[in-house]
Amino acid sequence: MKTNARQINGVVIGQFLGFGESGPLVAHGGLKGANAVEARTLVELTPDMVGCDVALLFEEGDPQRPLVVGRIVEPQARREAPEITRDGKHVLITGEERIELRCGKATIIMEKDGHITIRGTYLVSHASAANRIRGGSVNLN
Repeated sequence: MKTNARQINGVVIGQFLGFGESGPLVAHGGLKGANAVEARTLVELTPDMVGCDVALLFEEGDPQRPLVVGRIVEPQARREAPEITRDGKHVLITGEERIELRCGKATIIMEKDGHITIRGTYLVSHASAANRIRGGSVNLN
């Protein structure tokens, strides 16, 4: 094991510069000047990623032997999770585009445009008072 006058411990953020003869080229603050050095990698790097920041570790702390352990990515806007509110008597589930409830072969789908689809192998509707079906048109069978 050789010892370096300057060892780098921990993660360093470098830049992926492209590909050399035997691997990816990276630059990092531990290099003297603006030199690029060939690295080994744990992740796939492609030509469209040139210029991106990468997380580097170093074999035996040697700045000339970087190992790309990951690519730094910009955070994505969080998608809103469906909102569920319950107070013991009332449950409200809110979805932006669509809410789908499934259990085995049964499905209820509600879409933001007002379409509601109920599917199942056997559907039953019970009412102790009037049971109404209303709509612009009602099709049976």
